[in-house]
Amino acid sequence: MQDRQTEAGRAGAAAIRIVIAEDQELVRRGAALLLSMEPDMEVVGQARNGLEAVELAQLLRPDVVLMDLHMPVKGGVAATREITQALPGTQILVLTTLDDDETVFEAVRAGAHAYLLKDADEKELLETVRALKRGESRLTPQIARKVMDQFRALAPPSAAAEPARERRAAPSAPNDADSLTDKEEKVLQHIAEGMSNRQIANALYLAEGTIKNYVSRIMDKLHANTRTELAIMSRRQS
Repeated sequence: MQDRQTEAGRAGAAAIRIVIAEDQELVRRGAALLLSMEPDMEVVGQARNGLEAVELAQLLRPDVVLMDLHMPVKGGVAATREITQALPGTQILVLTTLDDDETVFEAVRAGAHAYLLKDADEKELLETVRALKRGESRLTPQIARKVMDQFRALAPPSAAAEPARERRAAPSAPNDADSLTDKEEKVLQHIAEGMSNRQIANALYLAEGTIKNYVSRIMDKLHANTRTELAIMSRRQS
């Protein structure tokens, strides 16, 4: 009871506006019913395919889109890419069955911010939606592992086989991970923990704008397109 009162208090400012993109009607309606019961959430639209998802997102400008990856007309990866490029303020939460590792990896590259299995429990789904609204990113361990495997598969074989001693001796390129400063390494670690820019700023006693600049430089050095990619890279290097 207390938890629901707390969420109601959060809803006093503005409810989290959500669009659900799912081609299975039963799943779509079930998710809509669950989310609509939360006082701090509002389902503003439902899409049956990726094309409708893009159109609804552009029309309604939601805070979060729950995105299925396998849909007719336009797939979830293409829809994710279009929405994140056109609406940087809209967060994409991918719901997947993990039956296609490459598609999950492409969703990361497309700009999705969080990933859940379709068998996730209600509490995990609700908390992930709220985390996205706070500017955080979330990865289930299963998805993080599979995406990391894809990153490893794309790594140049020569670099993977080269002895660590020789790699350290070679001069680093300006945009190499080795060129991260100590402060950038700390920021990257906090990103991997799912912290928002504001939370990182508080932890490091810096201005939020300074953290944004750090994040931009780190993404440039590591050739990452999203914070989620940074989080995955950090886990892979640890």
